[in-house]
Amino acid sequence: MPPRSTTLPDMSLRMLEIFATMMRCATTVETADVLKISQPAVSAGLRQLESQLGIQLFERTARRLTPTAEARELYEEIRPIFGLMRGFSMRARDMKLGLAGRLRIISTPPLGQTMAPMALERLLRDGPDVSINFDIGRLETVIEAVQTGMADIGLALTQDRFDTVNMDILQRAHMVALVPADGPLAGRAQITPEDLEGTPLVGLTQESNIGQLVRAAFDQTGFQYSPRVEVRYCETATVLAGRRLGATVVDPYSACMHGPTLVERPFLPLCEVRAVLFTRKGVPHTGLMHRFIAQLRACFAERLLDGA
Repeated sequence: MPPRSTTLPDMSLRMLEIFATMMRCATTVETADVLKISQPAVSAGLRQLESQLGIQLFERTARRLTPTAEARELYEEIRPIFGLMRGFSMRARDMKLGLAGRLRIISTPPLGQTMAPMALERLLRDGPDVSINFDIGRLETVIEAVQTGMADIGLALTQDRFDTVNMDILQRAHMVALVPADGPLAGRAQITPEDLEGTPLVGLTQESNIGQLVRAAFDQTGFQYSPRVEVRYCETATVLAGRRLGATVVDPYSACMHGPTLVERPFLPLCEVRAVLFTRKGVPHTGLMHRFIAQLRACFAERLLDGA
């Protein structure tokens, strides 16, 4: 009995792919067509595999290649490999197209409760293999999460610039006033600090960047910003104003959550707010990030048209 070799044959996945395709197609012509290579390349690949294995895989008769019993047994062994490869290729294609993968998003409340959910709904509708990690936080938390790689995308309303992350402005908008629908201010085309003089206000704290914008507008016109109720977030102000605790001045995204007890009016002097997208510096966008950003931009564009 010849000694048993301890050296395993050195073969490539390409040679196994030629072999497996040949087993499915039965002819070198069809195999070459499926693999987009020449017929001589198929024949050469099969001979090389036989040489490395030391096994005859095909009987060559009358211009036909007939698989041997050894070939059929080996084919059953490697079939799962090519199932995995096809699955891998399809997964990679879906990830490239943004149809699969995991996306981590963090947002401040105004966009996190309005525009982001709209874009996510569209993303998940067309990408069944997509999974999302979504969180709401303060601006400082959003910046830190993107900068450290804990989040792929950050969303916020801010007037500031941050050198530690990439920034893209999604939309420029202006603060609006929410006043009681059954009150005298509902008939005005626009609302000013003078109009709100003597009206109970639900306002934003001084620690709030957006709150500072509103305070500056009141100061600019010589009227005091003295809310009866102070809150940190605009959506909280919207909810409380809807419960008739007072009028309020908030960003237009939070304002869209108001109920029938309030009406929205432009606020003067103009207070610009910027909807901003943050991504990590030096890290390329994945296909999934590109798809989400495209959906997000589409939602902002539709909002602009609806408001026109």
